[in-house]
Parts: sequence; structure tokens; C-alpha cells
Amino acid sequence: MLLAACALTAAAGCSSDPNTDAKPEETPSSSATTSGPSPSPDPTQEAEAAAVTAYGQYWREMERLYADSNGKSDRLKKVASGLALVNAEDDARQMHEKGALIIGSVSVGDSTVTASDISRKAPKVVLTSCLDISKWQVVKADTKKPAPLPSTRLTKYVINSTLEKWGQGWVVIEDKPQEKTC
Repeated sequence: MLLAACALTAAAGCSSDPNTDAKPEETPSSSATTSGPSPSPDPTQEAEAAAVTAYGQYWREMERLYADSNGKSDRLKKVASGLALVNAEDDARQMHEKGALIIGSVSVGDSTVTASDISRKAPKVVLTSCLDISKWQVVKADTKKPAPLPSTRLTKYVINSTLEKWGQGWVVIEDKPQEKTC
């Protein structure tokens, strides 16, 4: 709107007819433009937004974990703990033991906060998201050729996740894929 207002103001001062007198704009009095203090941000909304951002970071680290044949990711431990970390490390280890890697990217969309309690000692947020793994490809570690996968597997599905805020920031403590497409 600001750009439109600026463009209209600039256009009002210009005329293609040189004989037209442009009337100078009136400036409003300072009392008309004075407004009260801007509202302070809602702490719950800020916490929820930070948790959603952290969840996206968690999946960037998951991409790295599954793509690394050593299955090591100290950075994942900064954004995951509990069942989420144990399950991710176990799944990646099993994939790597079978000689497979997962490369590509994951997209997290439509993250919706379904519950939050920031008054706890460790604030907690529960999310429901749509996880899109269609660009995440299972390949053989030695040849980097695609591994065969069932054609019926879900590549976009609902996932429920629980995050808590610890000293270093928000961490995913539980990630539960739902067998529902999104």
C-alpha cells in the first residue's frame, strides 16, 4: 500500500498539460497522525513460530543424517532428543547397513500448532504438518543409483511432532508419521 500511495502522490504532482496548475497537498496535523504505542508481541505466538522454524531445521539435519554414509550428525543432537533422535539415528543406521543412502530434500508444509503450553518449565508445542518426501531419493551407497521402492508408498503424509524449548532452543522430542496422505 505504501508503494501505491507513493505512486499516486507522485502522479498527482505531475500533469501532461503544462497549463494545469497543480495544487500543493495539504499536510495533516501532527495530532491526526499520532498513534499509541505498538502492541507488544504475543509470547505464545512467538514461541509457536520459533517451534515451527526449529522443526524445519530438524528436517534439514535429517537430510544430512540420511545422506551421510557414516550416519553421524552431531548437529542433529542440537535440534532433536528423546524418541525423535533415537528413531532417526536407528533408521539411518539400518539404511546405511543395507548399503543405502537417502539424498535430496524434504519439504515441510502446512505446519499447524495443535497444542502449546509455554508456561511449563520446558515450554511445549505440538505440531501437525505435511511432510513431502517426494524429492528424497533412496540410492545405493556405492553406485548412487536409485534403489527400487514400492509404488504404493506415501510420499506426502501427515506427521505429528512434539517440540520442547530447552536451554539451546527448540528441540523435536517426538515425531509420529500418520498413515494419511496430505
